[in-house]
Amino acid sequence: MINLKNLEVWFITGTQDLYGEETLKQVAKHAQQVAASLDAAAAIHVSIVYKPIVKTPQEIFDTLQQANQSKNCIGVMTWMHTFSPAKMWIRGLNILQKPLLHLHTQFNRDIPWATIDMDFMNLNQSAHGDREFGFMVTRMRKDRKVVVGHWQDEEAIKEIDTWTRAAAGWHDWQGARFVRFGDNMRYVAVTDGDKVEAELKFGFEVNTYGIGDLVAVIDSIPEAAIQELITEYEATYTMTADLLRGGERHDSVYQAAKIELGLKKFLEDGNFKGFSDTFEDLHGMVQLPGIAAQRLMAAGYGFAGEGDWKTAALVRACKVMGAGLPGTSAFMEDYTYHFDPANAMVLGSHMLEVDAALANGKARLEVHPLGIGGKADPARLIFNVAGGHALNASIVDMGNRFRLLVNEVEALEPEHELPNLPVAQVLWKPLPDMKTGCAAWIYAGGAHHTAYSQNLSPAHLLDFANIAGIEYVNIGADTRINQFRNELHWNETFYK
Repeated sequence: MINLKNLEVWFITGTQDLYGEETLKQVAKHAQQVAASLDAAAAIHVSIVYKPIVKTPQEIFDTLQQANQSKNCIGVMTWMHTFSPAKMWIRGLNILQKPLLHLHTQFNRDIPWATIDMDFMNLNQSAHGDREFGFMVTRMRKDRKVVVGHWQDEEAIKEIDTWTRAAAGWHDWQGARFVRFGDNMRYVAVTDGDKVEAELKFGFEVNTYGIGDLVAVIDSIPEAAIQELITEYEATYTMTADLLRGGERHDSVYQAAKIELGLKKFLEDGNFKGFSDTFEDLHGMVQLPGIAAQRLMAAGYGFAGEGDWKTAALVRACKVMGAGLPGTSAFMEDYTYHFDPANAMVLGSHMLEVDAALANGKARLEVHPLGIGGKADPARLIFNVAGGHALNASIVDMGNRFRLLVNEVEALEPEHELPNLPVAQVLWKPLPDMKTGCAAWIYAGGAHHTAYSQNLSPAHLLDFANIAGIEYVNIGADTRINQFRNELHWNETFYK
């Protein structure tokens, strides 16, 4: 399970020695109270950790250096309670390697009209202390998130949580390992990309392992473990009699369970956070992993088919960002269209590997021919996906940069039975409408594979892209094609 509470955002308050001991004691007391309140806020799912107030360039440098070195620190949150001359921050900000959030707040919500005096004014100087700090961060061209509002305001707290989730996803990528079984699907462009540049930019590594390496692990799985997993299948999913023990097609389920256990062991032994495979490279495997990929995604691993390591990594990041929220994030593909002018929509699915965590109700475990890959009929879970707000996200390699493309969608409850379609599926309407949404996606070079998320908003992905320092493009309710194309052209100029 992904537990965000183990991760820390350090709360660092800037001030200076000018104000005297008593004022600094109040600054520290107030900062501790703000940090404790944010840490206790039900809407914030990481730990907010108070750090002693910083008054000198050396204290700032030392604190930010410690943040860099802390394994659990995923970012720092700064606040200037008083005026903190920003030249003091230069050395510290120069070495800061963790994401930065600047909270522009003040301790008191309201001006105490009847009692306000110069002592109060000297203590509560955030209005211009934060502007001094903001100038320096901008002058140094450092990206950061700025949240404005009182520290007890629900909207500000929600913004902080959104950013902390993005920071958690970024933290999870640092040093992460993703395995690619086989290579990219032959001749396909968008699923490939520059793995060296990705490691330089994103901090995760992608390495290829031969199918024989995986098959050797699959073949080592003990019989008792296979039977135990089959028992779990039978208790969890609806299965026809011929798939149960003793049934004429039970071997397909048996092989699927063996593959799942082998894949899981391979991932655990190699400390991998996600994987990709391709039906063009299955030498030595009995069937393409179907239920294995579905259940491993539900357990938190990133996955994408056909060698698509970028989407596998993005799915994992989205799962971390959405941990603890209702719904999930999953590998998805725009599969086919319903072009009814009055009710246009997309049918999303994949050959087998639709995340089991998306299931709306009890899934059916079934075995069907795949018609591709040349292997035995694979087992897979079949189910519908609930309606509601969602999004599709894609990372594409533009050659000189990576682009994170997001399309907001409205998922729909199933309107028709699909008795002859042996895969899980979801229906959605792209925003702002079918023609605009699809055209904008294509103009932006979006992939046919996506991370489909029920619990993340565009704000999460925007914060994530800003932390990563990559281009972000959004397609939503307000998108207009001409303006959208202009933005793409402007971005080309910016990134040149």
